[in-house]
Amino acid sequence: MRREELVDLNAFLTVAEERSFTRAAARLGTSQSSLSHTVRRLEAQLGLRLLTRTTRSVAPTAAGERLLGTLRPALNNISAELASLSELREKPAGTIRITAAEHAVETAIWPALERFLPDYPDIHVELSIDASLTDIVTERFDAGVRLGEALAKDMVAVRIGPDLRMVVVGSPAYFERHPIPRTPNDLADHPCINLRMLSSGGLYAWELEKDSRELRVRVEGQLAFNSVRMIVTAATAGFGLGFVMEDGVREHLADGRLVQVLEDWCPSFPGYHLYYPSRRQPSAAFSVLVDALRYRG
Repeated sequence: MRREELVDLNAFLTVAEERSFTRAAARLGTSQSSLSHTVRRLEAQLGLRLLTRTTRSVAPTAAGERLLGTLRPALNNISAELASLSELREKPAGTIRITAAEHAVETAIWPALERFLPDYPDIHVELSIDASLTDIVTERFDAGVRLGEALAKDMVAVRIGPDLRMVVVGSPAYFERHPIPRTPNDLADHPCINLRMLSSGGLYAWELEKDSRELRVRVEGQLAFNSVRMIVTAATAGFGLGFVMEDGVREHLADGRLVQVLEDWCPSFPGYHLYYPSRRQPSAAFSVLVDALRYRG
């Protein structure tokens, strides 16, 4: 494409958006007659009328609407690329919005931000703590965080944490009153502490796996929380078995406040990944933050 053609296309886009040659000329810093000549030249080249003109208004024709559908995203991408290139001359700056579950923020994002932010005072990070599967495009987030096994294929994914593991735990006092479960079927004989899912409102089914056999076990008990911390608290107090992230109870297991059971049914799985649309043109600020969050273990 010649440079003149790009200028002509931009002129047409501006007139179509403003619905006025006068306003479009003012926006582009040119004369109305020059702009009208440019659009006529583009129409002549294509052999199509792109705009209908009356004394009071200007509107795209069907062909013009079709051309607009192609032009807008293409020129927006060019503008974003130019903006990102200009940022390379300066220190990265801007606001980056990320949505993630609380556990991901505490274990993967915040430790990296503690090291990163002092060196980049002009980068602002907004973290929205939300366990639901947020549509980051609709909600205008720059990125989100999900487990590696839950990523959409049309997203760029960057690993930001190690593999994770869920574990079944109970207190020593609890096991003085109840036998140790040996299989998932034994959970039916135990009071278990349920997790209420914020996204769906339902109770989380414990996901257990051994030798490629996968089970989703519905458990019962007196207690249900929408807070993992409270599940740990209740399990430590002897109110039943809990199913929680291993890294959240590592100290409890080490000092004997909690005991792990059904260990062979609790394999590790892919950890947290930062994800964002593949069509997104990253800014300098976004790029350096992604690099800081990247897991290198």
